[in-house]
Amino acid sequence: MLEHYRKSNWSADLAVVTGDLIQDDSAGAYVHFCQLLGTIGLPVHCVPGNHDIRALMRDALAAPPFHYCDSVQSGNWLIIGIDSCVTGQAGGHVTDSELERLEETIAAAAEPNAMVCLHHPPVPMGSQWLDTVGLDNGDEFLRRVRDMGKVRLAIFGHVHQPYDADHGGVRIIGTPSTCRQFAQASEDFALDDSPPAYRRITLLADGSFEHDLVWLNK
Repeated sequence: MLEHYRKSNWSADLAVVTGDLIQDDSAGAYVHFCQLLGTIGLPVHCVPGNHDIRALMRDALAAPPFHYCDSVQSGNWLIIGIDSCVTGQAGGHVTDSELERLEETIAAAAEPNAMVCLHHPPVPMGSQWLDTVGLDNGDEFLRRVRDMGKVRLAIFGHVHQPYDADHGGVRIIGTPSTCRQFAQASEDFALDDSPPAYRRITLLADGSFEHDLVWLNK
């Protein structure tokens, strides 16, 4: 994926990684992640996933170009990452304190538009097993981000498949994995033969945005 980006004619201002940076619970895996992502010459904004070890992850991402659950201003946009993880569980939950931090950060920002980044999907995927490990307070999350008035879109990972839909004026976008993909609409855990992927998002000054999903075999 990194090589595909380098060879493309599309240039990013920053990279967002929506969780599950590692899977083997080791500090060495984060060192490897930083060595790989450090080669693209961009700020790298990360949020934790259910496979991450947050204490190790914070330490590994303590210095630029890496950022942990941070916010950044880009033109007329605020981009902010939040923690949706529950220790020891595959499913997610955004705590009251994290929702309050999100609200306060967005309210204090001069930018009129916001993009929220988290790991777990705040909406059902239509997959029986995946919908048991989504965001258990997704309805509350959506209600509160709508009330903030500035949130134009929220992006997530976790489900290893694409998703794109409007929910009451907030666009919710999920991006497939840079590794293997889960079969869509599956009752039980299953993989499909889709290739790795990443998404390119362009945030425009008027609060609109453009995006395209890049499959690595295309």
